[in-house]
Amino acid sequence: MIEVLTSFALNTVQDKGRVGVRRFGVSTSGVMDPLALTVGNTLLGNDENAACIEVQTFPFRIRFTIDCAFAVTGADCMARLGEVSLPPWWCAQAKAGDVLQLNAPKRGARGYITFRGGLDLPLILGSRSTHLRSGFGGFEGRPLMAGDALPLCSAAAPTEGRVGFGAEPPDIAIPAPVDGKALQVRALRAGEYDLFPTAMQDLFWSTLWKIGMQSDRGGYRLAGPKLLLPEPVEMRSHGVVPGVIQVPPAGEPIVQMSDANTAGGYPKIAAVVQADLWRLGQAKPGSFVTFKGVSYREAVAAMDPVENYLARVGTTSALYRAL
Repeated sequence: MIEVLTSFALNTVQDKGRVGVRRFGVSTSGVMDPLALTVGNTLLGNDENAACIEVQTFPFRIRFTIDCAFAVTGADCMARLGEVSLPPWWCAQAKAGDVLQLNAPKRGARGYITFRGGLDLPLILGSRSTHLRSGFGGFEGRPLMAGDALPLCSAAAPTEGRVGFGAEPPDIAIPAPVDGKALQVRALRAGEYDLFPTAMQDLFWSTLWKIGMQSDRGGYRLAGPKLLLPEPVEMRSHGVVPGVIQVPPAGEPIVQMSDANTAGGYPKIAAVVQADLWRLGQAKPGSFVTFKGVSYREAVAAMDPVENYLARVGTTSALYRAL
């Protein structure tokens, strides 16, 4: 068991989310940083979709009631196991009674704790992710609170192997283009791009956007100039997915994130490429982002460095665990 000692708002159990159920009005949910989940599970020899704890408010503290291998990935949360500091993107062994604490990150927004074997919580619609809006999945369909006890999938745990090693963080292994003080995110033109006048299109690509304080797992509200249409456009609601950038009538873009609605009627100006969604998931409210237009071919090719990085982590982790 894992006992939660300290937890503030919106720390939840997540995996990679629900696939194939958006047609029923159920959003994907899942981690905001899928690379962090995959690497955490890979370090431990887990299935890459084993459920984790996504931490986005700090400090966060848990106590291990049994011996357990775990990994901490994502934002550099200055993790401590008892009195021992842990490097970022690292797996370690906890003993029964040990306390793990994650602190406010020096960089990034969300930390992830994976456990050997994963968390033993019910699969609902194929996922253990917490669906906050509907109140199901994860641990009782809600954020974690002090006193919660999370069971571990000991029966599904892989063969014990070495711990005490880590992975190169992906933002170092795959450097992000930086435009001044802003994260540069690649994006494709979306379905209603041509509805926007050329001046509004140019404004979208050239603006230094600030991620607003009202941003959350559902979407990032971007503060900057207004992207206004010549006249209001009424549209039927249509399917949306994480990464889609919609523009409401007031002109402030919204980037749909993990808990995005399954459908919406606002015009879509662009869509963040899959290879950069994890970077956006680690962007804090108040930070800045710019968008760079790419072609479909470039968007597909952008996944190559990500897949190569994960392959290297998998190979290296298997070798270390076997030592």
